[in-house]
Amino acid sequence: MIKPINNKTVKRLLRPLLFISVVFLFSCASDDQFSGSTEEYIYNEAVDALRTNAFATAIANFQQLEALFPFGQYAAQAQIELVYAYYRSGDAEAARAAADRFIRLYPDDNNVDYAYYMKGLAFYTEDTSVLSRFLPTDPSKRDPGNARESFTDFAQLVTRFPNSPYAADARARMIYLRNLLADYEIHVANFYIERQAFLSALNRAKYMVENYQESPAVPRAMEIMTEMYLRLGLNDLAESSLTILKENYPDSDQLNDSGDFIVSTQITDPSFLYSVSFGLIGSNKRDTALAPTRRPENTDSAFGFQLPTEPTVEEERSLLNILTLGMLGDSGDQEVQQNSVEETTAEN
Repeated sequence: MIKPINNKTVKRLLRPLLFISVVFLFSCASDDQFSGSTEEYIYNEAVDALRTNAFATAIANFQQLEALFPFGQYAAQAQIELVYAYYRSGDAEAARAAADRFIRLYPDDNNVDYAYYMKGLAFYTEDTSVLSRFLPTDPSKRDPGNARESFTDFAQLVTRFPNSPYAADARARMIYLRNLLADYEIHVANFYIERQAFLSALNRAKYMVENYQESPAVPRAMEIMTEMYLRLGLNDLAESSLTILKENYPDSDQLNDSGDFIVSTQITDPSFLYSVSFGLIGSNKRDTALAPTRRPENTDSAFGFQLPTEPTVEEERSLLNILTLGMLGDSGDQEVQQNSVEETTAEN
């Protein structure tokens, strides 16, 4: 048989819940400064805060307006103003998220083109800082992820709204971003060249030429392609790249006065002394083989590479010579000399 709960037990159980509810309602009432205010009043307060550069206050007011009047007459305008407020406050991720939300909720609004523009602009200026204004930093050497995102957003704006008042500025920024991304690919290709990863450098240069054809860095990419084909022993492809380089970029630094290609036989390889002395002592260059493979003889080529004419003889060392580090036993020198004498006699 179930015993009935007395009043004291009920009061003991409800007292904590009642206390929590009162505290919660009191805190909400104290934080809600717009309790009983009209939608227009809250919107004007947020806009005033935005005009005085009080971006944190403006963001809080716009969020409060959305919470109290989600379907009001100022809802759409408050959303697009919130994008700008996030952007001016330096929160690029929040600005992009707010722009995406506006595009999703109001796809037919007159400010959709502005949302796309602000979405691209958020990442366009995210990497800028006070320090970069005074130090000679190269933005093309940083991670290009944000630049690619910004380029894509501006491309959507230009494609969907070609007559937008923001389209012209978006196109100009796209040109800058295109050149920035192209320079980044060149930096990566040079990085691979310094580490003798010639195939990786070739792929980077090819990707750059295929995707950023109007970039000023295209001549350098064609130079890299030509030299990498040579280093890999692919003479036919090197000839094709050289022909394109001559016809389109005759003023290339790797073409001499006769139009022949100048091969860079040195790559960056800083020595220990060069590194510890910050470049004051030692060298950071060393000669490297033009290619790890042997090329077929091709005297008609523009490069004129030929194989060595002297025969090569493989030395056969005895086991005793190997174990004694060359001090005892047959080192193979006599065999080489004997073979040379026999070949000379045969020729005579």
